[in-house]
Amino acid sequence: MSLPTSLSESTEKADLLGALAQIQQEKEELSRSLESTQAELNTALLLEGTLKRITDRVRDSLDEEQILQAAGDELVEALGAKEANTALYDLEQGTSTVYYEFAKGSNTMRGRVSQMEAYSEVYHQLLAGQYLQFCSVSPNPQRGHVSMFAAPILDDRDVLGDLWLINDKDRCLPELDIRLVQQVTNQCAIAIRQARLYQESQSQVRELEHVNTLKDDFLSSVSHELRTPGTSMRVALQRLGVTLAQEYGLKDEELEKPQTEQSRLARYYCILQEECEREISLINDLLDLQRLDVGNHPMMIQPIELLNWLPSLVSGFKPRAISRGQQLKLSVPENLPELRSDLASIDRILAELINNACKYTPPDHDIDVSVSGGPHTLQLRVVNTGVEIEEKELERIFDKFYRVPSADPWKQGGTGLGLALAQKLVAHLEGDIAVESGSNQVVFTVELPLVHSGSR
Repeated sequence: MSLPTSLSESTEKADLLGALAQIQQEKEELSRSLESTQAELNTALLLEGTLKRITDRVRDSLDEEQILQAAGDELVEALGAKEANTALYDLEQGTSTVYYEFAKGSNTMRGRVSQMEAYSEVYHQLLAGQYLQFCSVSPNPQRGHVSMFAAPILDDRDVLGDLWLINDKDRCLPELDIRLVQQVTNQCAIAIRQARLYQESQSQVRELEHVNTLKDDFLSSVSHELRTPGTSMRVALQRLGVTLAQEYGLKDEELEKPQTEQSRLARYYCILQEECEREISLINDLLDLQRLDVGNHPMMIQPIELLNWLPSLVSGFKPRAISRGQQLKLSVPENLPELRSDLASIDRILAELINNACKYTPPDHDIDVSVSGGPHTLQLRVVNTGVEIEEKELERIFDKFYRVPSADPWKQGGTGLGLALAQKLVAHLEGDIAVESGSNQVVFTVELPLVHSGSR
């Protein structure tokens, strides 16, 4: 009875040992699998880090050669390639030009221009957006037998170039490395397109600056040439006014009447006088805008007696307002704080705003000029009624040469420089100018510091 028991125990022991051996084998296989997986994970993390580093380098550059060099250097280091070169295409000429080469010996490829037709089998695949990997049939004089991998540099519009990696003849890139190269070439395409757009924009900026310089030079020359005859016409009109008063009895009362009530002689004289002043004003605006643009506008900071200066300025516009049936009013409180600024600039600003109000205010409506002072600033307001400006027009009202369409009841025309000049002058005086419209009126507000920094 004991013999069968011993056989049974031996069988069980053998089965147990076999199971343990199988478990050990599976454990070793699992360990190898884990090691392989860990190695693949490490490789993937390394390649991901490489891709991020290359992406950061190429995106930080706006130079095509630097972009190609960064991609080639990083890939050679990450993938252990022997050599690399990158080229850009000229699809119109059908050429490929090598812009960068990484080689242990002397650079033999850089600057080389290849005709795509001569290597149609290769470039047919690259231009189709496909990569290729092959081994050389005959040894290269410098490299010998090597394996080559080529990937196109392409975006959603065109193939911009290619990237080549050269290795030993018995080494080919695995799938993971190929995906890395493809991602790098995609990033290169984005960076190259961005660099080209930047270069185009810079070229356009330079061209616009050149055109703007020519425009400024032209305006300056023309303005200076026109100033002399404009001044001569003004003097001649003043003498004509004296002559008309002496020989034809033309009095100031006649000139101050509305145009519809004036005699023909007075009306023609007023037209000549207004147009002459308008031309001189336009010439002065051009010259002043040019000086303000280059920061060469003269300033004389001094105390300004508002109670004396404002009434004198506004009264100069009253004949024009009366002739058009407009009511021009001035409101000046007596307890205004002292203002220290440039009188010529402020005079020009307010004159432009009042002139603008006279141009766009219909008959039988008001133009109100007022001033108020605070602890640190002074506010000048010009309000004209009977007209409104649309919101979309308010955004452009201070642009050079811009005029609000269909808003000139007197059909006087103009160049649209006055408000642009006023805005620049206000900024030159360290102040602000704003415009608002509504309730059948337009309000311009100028806020200036009581003491200009130039006088401190």
